[in-house]
Amino acid sequence: MNWGFLENVLSGVNKYSTVIGRIWLSILFIFRILVYVAAAEQVWKDEQKDFTCNTRQPGCENVCYDHLFPISQTRLWALQLIMVSTPSLLVALHVAYREHKESKCGHTLYEDRGRIDGGLLGTYIASIIIKTFFEVASLLAFYFLYSGFEVPLLYHCEESPCPNIVDCYIARATEKKIFLYIMGCTSVLCIVLNVVELFYILWKQCSKYFNKRYVSVEERQRRRHRFMVSNYNLPVSNVSKPASPQAPPGLNKGLRRSEPSCTQSLPHLMRH
Repeated sequence: MNWGFLENVLSGVNKYSTVIGRIWLSILFIFRILVYVAAAEQVWKDEQKDFTCNTRQPGCENVCYDHLFPISQTRLWALQLIMVSTPSLLVALHVAYREHKESKCGHTLYEDRGRIDGGLLGTYIASIIIKTFFEVASLLAFYFLYSGFEVPLLYHCEESPCPNIVDCYIARATEKKIFLYIMGCTSVLCIVLNVVELFYILWKQCSKYFNKRYVSVEERQRRRHRFMVSNYNLPVSNVSKPASPQAPPGLNKGLRRSEPSCTQSLPHLMRH
C-alpha cells in the first residue's frame, strides 16, 4: 500500500493544527504508519500459509483459520489508519476551498491563513470527533474479534468439518501479540490527545469570547471616562482669565497640581 498521498495531505493540514494536533500527526506517522509499513506487514506476510493444524481433513485448516481470524489483523490495522486519517481530509478540503475563494477574489479574505477560525473551526472540531469515534470503534473491534489483543501459541479448534478437537499452531504468535499491544497503546494515546485537543480548543474559544466581551466593556468605560474628562475641562480650557498681579507666584502651580484630583473624582461620578 502506498502511503505517500496520505502523508502529503496530512502534512498540508499540519500548519492549521494546534500543538496537540501536530503531536497526534507525529504519532500517526512514526508509531503507526512507519511501524505498519516497516515491520507489521513482514510479520503477517504469510499468516495463513504459516497457520498449520495437526489434521489432514480437507477444509479443516481453512475453517479454523477463518474462525480464529475473521478479519486479517494487518488489513484491519490498515483500515483503522485510513479511517482515522480520513477526517483530516475534511480540513484539507476546507483549506483548499479557502485558497480557491481567495484566488478567485484576487485579495486576501482572511487575516491569518494558518489560523483556525470561522467555518474552519467547525470543520476542525468535527474532524477531531470523527477521529475519536473511529479510534474507539477500532479498539472495540480488535478487542472483541481477537479476545482482548491475545494471539495464542496453540489454538484448539473443533469447528466442522474437523473430525475432532484439532490443535493449530500460529507462527510468530508472541511477535504478533507485541505488535497488537503497540497498536492498542498508540490508539489509546491518540484518543487521549484528541480529547485533550478538543477541550483545549473549546477552552481557548470560550476564553477568547469572554476576553473580547470584557475588553469591549472596558473600552466603553474608557470612552465614557474620556468624554467626561473632556467636558469637565472644557470651561477651563476655553475661558481665558487674566492673571492677578497680587497672586502669589506659586498659586498657578498649586492650581495645576490640584487638577488631577478632579480627574480622580470622576470614577465616583461615573458610578451614578
